[in-house]
Amino acid sequence: METKRICLVIEDNDDIRGLVTVVLTRAGFAVRSVATGAEGIAAAAEPSVALITLDLGLPDMDGHVVARAIRALSTAPMLFLTARSEEDDILAGMASGAAAYLTKPFHPKELQELALQLSPADAPARKDSTPQRQQ
Repeated sequence: METKRICLVIEDNDDIRGLVTVVLTRAGFAVRSVATGAEGIAAAAEPSVALITLDLGLPDMDGHVVARAIRALSTAPMLFLTARSEEDDILAGMASGAAAYLTKPFHPKELQELALQLSPADAPARKDSTPQRQQ
């Protein structure tokens, strides 16, 4: 039996969360979704999470704070899905630990392609959630 890669979706908008879930499920992920930063941080501690999508405009805390907290718990690549599209926003996102940045509105195909690049189906399963520091 093949184990599906798990994607954690952190998005407060129900419609967008649903769209992201459908797109990533069709791309071969098992999707877990939450609506707040606090829920996202807790869920990201699960070592089997292979990819995280993160909205920066969450109701309970700034997405950059969430990203830094997640980075302390997990090495899973983070894909920021956000309406913030200024160059400073993108740079801040990358500094917060994003592996990629996709601005809303986005095309579902773009999301699927980025997700598969960041967490390919043939990637080895994550054994632990200890972050690896790059020099």
